[in-house]
Amino acid sequence: MSIEVPPFPGTNHFIPLGQAIDMTTKYRKDKEQILDPEIRDEGILPLSETFNRDAFDSLLAQEGCEGIRLYYSMDDKQRLHIIAVGVNSRNEDMIPNNEAIIVETAVRCPAQCPPESVLNS
Repeated sequence: MSIEVPPFPGTNHFIPLGQAIDMTTKYRKDKEQILDPEIRDEGILPLSETFNRDAFDSLLAQEGCEGIRLYYSMDDKQRLHIIAVGVNSRNEDMIPNNEAIIVETAVRCPAQCPPESVLNS
């Protein structure tokens, strides 16, 4: 299924803090319920993933990069991860060859969780 997506830029990506709190609270409360009972409580769905700034700076520094796309992915233990790639003005992934900059190795919570905030506690 393909959805027509307009080229960059043009979308307002900002939401109020209250909406972010509501959304992250709902996720923490319900995330295990969307999984098959046989795989609940096995760390499949993270609470967060943290990337260093230089990872995103590298993506955005690519010639022609207009944004960042996040893909959900899964490792061999069925744990969810985020993969980030640059996006050009035609809304295409910037992955032309094996030299593409692709970001994944995040600090995953759990096991390495950030300090408490209104978005994670």
